[in-house]
Order: sequence, then structure tokens, then C-alpha cells
Amino acid sequence: MRRRTAARTAAMSLAAVALALSAAPLPAAAAAAPAAALDKKAVLSAWTQTSAGSAQAFHAARANQRAWSSYRFDWSTDYCTTSPDNPLGFPFSASCARHDFGYRNYTAAGTFRSNKARLDDAFLADLKRVCAAYSGAKKVSCHTTARIYYQAVDKLG
Repeated sequence: MRRRTAARTAAMSLAAVALALSAAPLPAAAAAAPAAALDKKAVLSAWTQTSAGSAQAFHAARANQRAWSSYRFDWSTDYCTTSPDNPLGFPFSASCARHDFGYRNYTAAGTFRSNKARLDDAFLADLKRVCAAYSGAKKVSCHTTARIYYQAVDKLG
């Protein structure tokens, strides 16, 4: 239990550091410094958790990719692949981009299978955060659509 708590605390701390480093623009000479100072696996893990903080850290880093260039992350995305990026007007594209990031980078690291369930769970959590902005029937519709997207990646991803 202590070990799990310590690991969780360390991951949360790393996520906070990653968020702080990725949120502020860095001078060109220092752009590679944060990436060099942190462990790539830990940063990848911090950016692919189910929490809102993890999602925020990822999106801040994605907006400042140059700061993380020494890690050679694959930032490419096809968003929601062959499904609509904004089904019924729900903006799912950012959630799909983070999901793609996790799939592509864990595949490159050779650890995709051991991380897939968490990546899919983080995707669903991201979609649910999108749906939280709605109410009534629109919220129900959003959650139903989110569940369909999740089931697709869970079964086919």
C-alpha cells in the first residue's frame, strides 16, 4: 500500500512538473533541457493517465512540442480515425489526439499491450469531461456517443 501511494505521489508530482514545464514557453537554448532532465517513460505515463490534470499536462505539452523534442515523441494524429471528430457537435478531437499519442508512443516503446487498457480508460475519462459541459438530453446523448467511441477502441483499438 505504501509503495502504491508513493508511486501515485511521484506520478502526480511528475505530472505537475510536466505541466509547469510545458505551459511556459522556453528560450530556444533551453527547449531541450526539461525533456533531458525528466525520464521519458515517466513523462509518457504522466501524460496518459485518466485524471484531468494528466490531460491538461498533455495538451499544454502538445501546444509546446518543441520543449519536448529531445524525447522524439510521436505527436501525429488522425484524431478519431474514420469516426467523426465532433460527432453530433461534441468536440471529441482533442480526446482522440491524446489517445493517438498514447497508442503511438507506447507502441514505439514496445509496451502497448500492457498500457492499452489504461489508455482506453483515459480516453473515456476525457470524453466524459467533454460531456460534463452539457445538461439534460444533450448530456445523455454525449455520454452515449462517448461510450460508443470507447467501446470501439476497447474492442478494435
